[in-house]
Amino acid sequence: MDRNNPLEDSRFSADPAGDGVPPQDSASAHAKRGHNGRRWSMLALKILGGIIGVVLLLWAVLYITRGSFLKEPFERVATAQLQRKVEVGGDFQLYFAPFNVRFLAEDMSIANPPWARDDQLFNATLIDARIATLTLFSDEWRFNWLRVVDGRAALEWSNDGLRNTWTMGDPNRKGKALDLPRIRRALLAGTVLRYTSPPVQLAAEVRIDTVRASNTRFENDIRFSGGGTLRGDAFTLRGGLLSPNETVQGGRNQLALQARSGKTSLEVTGTLPGATEIEGADLRVVATGPNLSRLFDFLGIAIPETRRYRITSHLTKQSDEWRFTGLRGRFGDSDLAGRLTISLPQDRLLLDADLSSQVLDILDVGPFIGYDPDRLEARGAAGTVEREGGVPRVLPDAPLRTEALRNFDAKVKYAVRRVRAESFPASNIAMDLTLDRSLLTLSPLTFDMSGGSLSSDIEINARQEPVKTTYDVRLSPTPMGRLLASWGVEQSGTTGVLKARAQMTGYGNTVRKSLASSTGRLAVILPKGKMWTRNTELSELDIGTFVQKMFEKKLKEPVQINCGLIAFTVRDGIATADPILIDTRKNVMLGTGRFSFRDERLDLAFRADSKKFSLFSGQSPIGIGGHFVEPKLDVISGELLARAGAGFGLAAAASPIAGIIAFVDIGDAKATDCRPVLAGARAAAQRTTKGEPRDDVNDGKSAKR
Repeated sequence: MDRNNPLEDSRFSADPAGDGVPPQDSASAHAKRGHNGRRWSMLALKILGGIIGVVLLLWAVLYITRGSFLKEPFERVATAQLQRKVEVGGDFQLYFAPFNVRFLAEDMSIANPPWARDDQLFNATLIDARIATLTLFSDEWRFNWLRVVDGRAALEWSNDGLRNTWTMGDPNRKGKALDLPRIRRALLAGTVLRYTSPPVQLAAEVRIDTVRASNTRFENDIRFSGGGTLRGDAFTLRGGLLSPNETVQGGRNQLALQARSGKTSLEVTGTLPGATEIEGADLRVVATGPNLSRLFDFLGIAIPETRRYRITSHLTKQSDEWRFTGLRGRFGDSDLAGRLTISLPQDRLLLDADLSSQVLDILDVGPFIGYDPDRLEARGAAGTVEREGGVPRVLPDAPLRTEALRNFDAKVKYAVRRVRAESFPASNIAMDLTLDRSLLTLSPLTFDMSGGSLSSDIEINARQEPVKTTYDVRLSPTPMGRLLASWGVEQSGTTGVLKARAQMTGYGNTVRKSLASSTGRLAVILPKGKMWTRNTELSELDIGTFVQKMFEKKLKEPVQINCGLIAFTVRDGIATADPILIDTRKNVMLGTGRFSFRDERLDLAFRADSKKFSLFSGQSPIGIGGHFVEPKLDVISGELLARAGAGFGLAAAASPIAGIIAFVDIGDAKATDCRPVLAGARAAAQRTTKGEPRDDVNDGKSAKR
């Protein structure tokens, strides 16, 4: 380009934009685009105006006609959607008034499914409601106002607990939990609500009426009263709900409810955002009664039975969770604190709790494992014993409520600082309980005991019949002296520790049945230590040594325990010694026999063979018979009486010195190899210090010999 030629300089070009379009054409194009934009804007405004006009026209038509012409379409559409017959026998109105949806129907009814006892799910002489319009596009409608006259509602679960009358649509559809609509203010007159649930054996009928409130802050006072039966026990309930005057901004409904069944009482007081709105409620709950499990029966939940209780808590609802916080109270002679949340994830009831007790009385533990709380309340510890045919039984026999366990899941943490008990030195209990579709686990369950700790894992499988229970209980090395002291035995001079483990599997829905069918092994291991002489000498029945030490004032001289094993093999509820073997500095103690979880009988014998020469040794078994709760010690055994007879015969025939010969222990006991003892091995693996198999120990198969 020639810069000196002005015709070629773009500054003097006829096309300043450089696009080859003349200036007048460019201006025309801009004007055309602006005209088209205005035309589309006007068109959009016309369309919007038309829509608004149509809406206003419909609003006007509905407002003027009150939507009465929609009666038949409403019945037809509602019947199709709900798959239930919906009818309106009288006046019908459906319109905007002015922004809420106004719905009015006279003699309206909704049919029940064919399997229900009542023909109608709901019917009323009059329904008059104002519904927040925008909530119609959500899953939760909000009724700003609801009036029902002579209403009847029949809410019912099927016998199998799978269907209910308020879950609409497919009649075979699984029933959902009852979720009340949000109602801000209500006026109910002559309305009756019936609720029936065969699975939890609940039948209730409540009558609801409304009276004019005397307090100017409130417009109406909804009164309700009624009753029914729960698992055969009658109950009553009554209460009131004060609805705020609509001119009072921010008003909240005041609730007061009282329910009573026999000696069980439940009181709920506080405020609600709306007549049926629990979300964000501020409520206080007080529950009292003889047994806390009866209160949870209302939800179809099985919890351990308790003695008399009084529990208070704050209650609110957040999303799908019912939250009991600040929970405090007592059951029996024990305290309780913590929180409890009840929710319905995936339409299945879930209990989530974190609870604690500063002091747990031993009697309050009883109902947890199947003892009758009423018997414990009346008779104390003696209430754990029952007699069947004159035979005392102490293992609890209350059945596990397997049908109720199917209704819910649970996650519970429970901690106890101290157990109040004379002969059960437990503290710092920690338990994690999980219930997952009828599989109940207590894992871990731990507590401190006399300087040691006990930990266990217990699984109760109620998914099958019969119920299967597995036990794995472990006692860590525990000082024998402190353990004996907790049982009332002087610990002076006693050292060393003991450890134990129990592993068993049983079948049955009670503790008694489970143990009566159990198979497994029990073992208590005594590592090297010392024990007070009086304890060992009496068990040895070495009268000569005991008397000698008594005169020498050496009763508290410790006796060295080299090792010991007290073990049983359990087959079908019968526990047979396998083996009982305690090796001390001067003797070997052996045990034979068995005990039975079936009838709680004891049939054991202990004897001590001396390693050293001793005069006046009984050297014959000590028998332990009777039952768990009433053991009998048989020191004068048949063998000892025979030896006594021989001694007296020799004394009469020869001299008193000759009579002593019958009681002489020549000291030929075989010393024990402690390695298999400390390993908890069975009788077949036990050896002497010379490596020879022991033929003097019970093999876990034979009985007392």
